[in-house]
Amino acid sequence: MDILIWAILIVVFVILELCTVQLVSIWLAAASLITMICAAVFDDMPLLGQFGVFVVTSAVMLCISVPLIRKRLNREHIATNSELNVGKSAEVIEEINADKNSGRVTLNGVDWSAVSEKGDVISKDSIVTVTAVTGSKLVVKLKV
Repeated sequence: MDILIWAILIVVFVILELCTVQLVSIWLAAASLITMICAAVFDDMPLLGQFGVFVVTSAVMLCISVPLIRKRLNREHIATNSELNVGKSAEVIEEINADKNSGRVTLNGVDWSAVSEKGDVISKDSIVTVTAVTGSKLVVKLKV
């Protein structure tokens, strides 16, 4: 009977993990599997002892996996090609004017849509500095 309970818990934890994908329930499923094996090998193991095995194995698995997961999540951000443009100079090839919804610059030979950082009008042939990239538009300010 105890083995059936642990088998049901394995299925429940696996289904829960598939629904959440948080890598928590999978360790509980593994702990349930280990507990089920212990219950099968040691026929006279009391339910309280089985629960103790479940708690200890769950805690050990979580303690081992949490640092590994944090390490993978805290990877250094790798800049995309467009983010590498921040701080570079560009030439205005079409007046940047928010009221007219216009503005284009050329940067490293590539034509970009551009908007002014402060919303001011920037005339054609001006040199600007890229302050940000939003989607496919460069946010620029007049180069000082």
